[in-house]
Amino acid sequence: MTAADLEARLLYRDGLMLILDKPAGLPVHAGPGGGENLERYFQHLRFGLPKPPALAHRLDRDTSGCLVLGRHPKALRRLGKLFQEGRVGKVYWAIARGQPAAPEGRVDLPLKKLSTKAGGWRMVTAEDGQQAATGYRVLGQGGGLSWIECRPQTGRTHQIRVHLAALGCPLLGDHQYGDAAADRDLPLHLHSRSITLPIYPKRDPITVMAAPPPHMQAALAQCGWSALQDEADRQTGQTDGKNPGSP
Repeated sequence: MTAADLEARLLYRDGLMLILDKPAGLPVHAGPGGGENLERYFQHLRFGLPKPPALAHRLDRDTSGCLVLGRHPKALRRLGKLFQEGRVGKVYWAIARGQPAAPEGRVDLPLKKLSTKAGGWRMVTAEDGQQAATGYRVLGQGGGLSWIECRPQTGRTHQIRVHLAALGCPLLGDHQYGDAAADRDLPLHLHSRSITLPIYPKRDPITVMAAPPPHMQAALAQCGWSALQDEADRQTGQTDGKNPGSP
């Protein structure tokens, strides 16, 4: 990834933070075995500061959209406190197979990591797991798919994926919690649509939105999404194309 590639994905920049439109399929940082990752390119985002920015939170490898970076240690501490206190507003868009029983609601199911016989792991719902809550709302439907807005209240690993699967509507392209055979050639359809940060005490919260990635657009359109309306929504600061004025 070149400096120009990364700067083209820059959604927001000020003295404290940067917000990137993370591409799907690229880890944010290197795993135990190393490999290609987004963090290795942060040197291109110094913009005159002596050190590159650092991750203020994480997105899974296959999730696209809004990713927040702190530009220096003081900014990272401030951002870290906002995330820890649950004061960051996060909106995700998901394309799921089927539909939930209710068009909107809240999933409160604790989650814990479970090792598998093959040597891997997965997240499961369990009474002795960590508390996890996700608000959801169906924005559109079509062709057996649902376009769902998710607002996670906690930040557990794979939270949205497991919670939607528990509702009987697993994510399109979710090889782990969905239909592995049907989704074999599909990427995960999960996008960090917007993020809202009350980082400046005397100013309004900052809300930034990311356009859905190309691999999700056909399914979104099948459920009623419009590229033209989406552009208008992002220009006016709306979080979705179905309910202008929603929080």
